[in-house]
Amino acid sequence: MVIPPGAFLLLRHGETEANAQEIICGKTDLPLTPRGRDQAARTADFLALLPLTRIVSSPLLRARQTAQAVAERTGLTPELLPGLAERDWGAWEGRPRAILRRDIAPPGGESPEAFRARIRAAFARLDLSQPVLIVAHSGTAREIHARLSPAPHRRLFNAEVVLWKPEAAGWCCHECFRPEG
Repeated sequence: MVIPPGAFLLLRHGETEANAQEIICGKTDLPLTPRGRDQAARTADFLALLPLTRIVSSPLLRARQTAQAVAERTGLTPELLPGLAERDWGAWEGRPRAILRRDIAPPGGESPEAFRARIRAAFARLDLSQPVLIVAHSGTAREIHARLSPAPHRRLFNAEVVLWKPEAAGWCCHECFRPEG
C-alpha cells in the first residue's frame, strides 16, 4: 500500500473490558484485554508492511499498548500527544453505553465543544508530510472524521485501521484492515 503525501493512517486501540461489556470508558485508563492484545498484534503485523515514519498516540494505556505493539514490529518509537485522548465522560464513565449522549456535557465531564476543540487542535499540530500512524480512540476518530469529511461516520472497530487521503474533492477515508475476531 502506498501512503501518499498528506495522507495518514488512523488506528483505534484494541479491545478493553469496557469495550467488551459495552461500558463507557472515556478517560478511565484501562489496559487491553488478552483479545485486545491479540488484535493489536495482528494489526501490527499488517502495519509492519507499510512505510510508516512516525507513530503518534493518545497517552491512555489502551492506546499506548496498541501503539507499542506496532512499535515492536516497525522499530518506531511512539510519541504521546495528550490532545488525542478520549473524551472525559465524567459521571457517565463505567455506565452502560446506552445512556451515552454526545451532544451534552455529562456531569463532571468534558463538553462536546471542548472535546472537539482539543482533538482538532492536536490534529492541526501533526506534520503529515511523511506517513504517520495515529493511535487513538473511537471518539477521537469521530472528531477527526467530522473535521475532514461531511460524510456520516461509523464507529471504528477495535484495532481497525483506516487511511485518510486528501483527494481533489476533499478528504476520503478508506478502510484498510480489521483483525478477525
